[in-house]
Amino acid sequence: MARGTRILEDRPTSKRVGALRALWPFVRPYRWQVALAFTALVITSGISLILPLAVRRVVDNFDDGAGLLDRYFGAALLIVALLALGTAARYYFVTRLGERVVADIRKAVFARVITLSPAFFERVMTGEILSRITTDTTLIQSVIGSSLSIALRNMLILAGGMAMLAFTSLKLMGLVLLIVPAILIPIIVLGRRLRTLSRANQDWIAASSGAASENLLSAQTVQAYTHEARSIARFDDVTEQSYDVALTRVGTRALMTAIVIFLIFAGVIGVLWMGARDVREGAMTAGQLVQFVIYAILVAGSTGALSEIWSELQRAAGATERLAELLTARDALTDPATPVALPRPVRGEIALQGVNFHYPSRPDVSALDAVDLTIKPGETVALVGPSGAGKTTIIQLIQRFWDPASGRVMLDGIDLRDMRRDDFRQAMALVPQDPVIFAATARENIRLGRPDAPDAEVEDAARAAHAHDFIAALPQGYDTPLGERGVMLSGGQRQRVAIARAILRDAPVLLLDEATSALDAESESLVQAAVSRLSEGRTTLVIAHRLATVKKADRIVVFDHGRIVAEGSHADLVAQGGLYARLARMQFTDGAADIEPDEAAANLTA
Repeated sequence: MARGTRILEDRPTSKRVGALRALWPFVRPYRWQVALAFTALVITSGISLILPLAVRRVVDNFDDGAGLLDRYFGAALLIVALLALGTAARYYFVTRLGERVVADIRKAVFARVITLSPAFFERVMTGEILSRITTDTTLIQSVIGSSLSIALRNMLILAGGMAMLAFTSLKLMGLVLLIVPAILIPIIVLGRRLRTLSRANQDWIAASSGAASENLLSAQTVQAYTHEARSIARFDDVTEQSYDVALTRVGTRALMTAIVIFLIFAGVIGVLWMGARDVREGAMTAGQLVQFVIYAILVAGSTGALSEIWSELQRAAGATERLAELLTARDALTDPATPVALPRPVRGEIALQGVNFHYPSRPDVSALDAVDLTIKPGETVALVGPSGAGKTTIIQLIQRFWDPASGRVMLDGIDLRDMRRDDFRQAMALVPQDPVIFAATARENIRLGRPDAPDAEVEDAARAAHAHDFIAALPQGYDTPLGERGVMLSGGQRQRVAIARAILRDAPVLLLDEATSALDAESESLVQAAVSRLSEGRTTLVIAHRLATVKKADRIVVFDHGRIVAEGSHADLVAQGGLYARLARMQFTDGAADIEPDEAAANLTA
């Protein structure tokens, strides 16, 4: 598990920094902010280049009287004030732009991903999607909100500084040009090593988080099997690996810092030494020397900053490519360009004609093989059979989470592929085998079935699902947050909340996939009564392994290996002595092999 998480959390770089162009559609609506930020950027860069001139004036005119000196210092103070205001404006507009663009990207990615069909999630893990929405967008935010403006500022200072160096002293500029490559070499060489170590460090941090998450989410199982010591040892090992890589990265960074600082200051000392000789010989003034040194420092600093920002741009380009993959992901399912509207009121007739289906992840295994099934409006049909027989696949096809490889799935005589998915799904209510409870209040979880339902109807649905009593007993009643995945509730309580959700939806088609599997006998009896009332006048499809829950269905359809092997009433199927009768014997007679079908039927109907 940790290994998989580590792979997903890797932050790839991209040699194609041009991939950042994909961000332009998100930046374009805020062109005025870009213009303001760029204006502030040019002003602050220009002021930074003016400051050395002001220092030169002060140095060269130090003996020309107090009044002139005061004016020079006053002008310098004004320049610093403008620099402060310009820098603040640049920071505000650039950071605001970064926050806005990243918020728009996150919204766009989520809006795209939440509509994709299950086939997409078979190929891409949810953890990777969340990583892209959070960590990758954070990298982009850093680039748009900081790195790009810093890069542009340093490019302007570098270009302007080089011009001013040439203007001040061509001789000393030649020395600087010799120093700059010497500074760049360790930055580039050690910078590559740092990027490799940084990615490795991120890998191990992700592995550490994955190990912690996996064990904390399964804390009861870990404790039940006294696995704490091994879990702790595993987490310690991964964390120490992360620390060792981080230590190597820190040491490499420290070495690079020492080399660069030495080379920069050694170069400055060399320039000062040559310049001091020129001042002594009268070839240049002291002010010119100070001016030159300041420009040299600005140029060296800009060069170093640009080399570091380049690696950040590479990482951001990689993140942009990953996000672009999600935004441009092709879905296996699409709505038609001119959809057919589902006629209202919905009758609820469901038909599968010659349906064959294979899951993309298991192309060699037939999930459904030549299935023909028609469910009349208002009919209750139960699907039974061993695990993996294709029962849940039928429900998924009816909701068009998948399209059949061949054949048709129709609602009220219209092929699902001819309608918009959100149109016909509004006519369906689902209670899945593993009900999803959100980290919201009990009322909001039930209201998922119909968001505009008043409180009174929400509570009526809870009563019908026999969920009202335990919800009312919660600390804040219906307004109690149920926690992540409904951790405050038992399995049976979660199913009753899901059933209340379906009751509130009041849809003409009801889909129950093991809807009572987590209920005790008493709760199951109560909920079965509620489901019986709910299914009146509705097309109901029931999947159940416990045959006691399907005896009252109008029709029972038996599946095995993706095929329909029998259908009929409960008594007829038991009398036929096939797969259904065998399942009945296993559940109601402790698996007695020699029981007669008539005797099994008597036991089942008792």
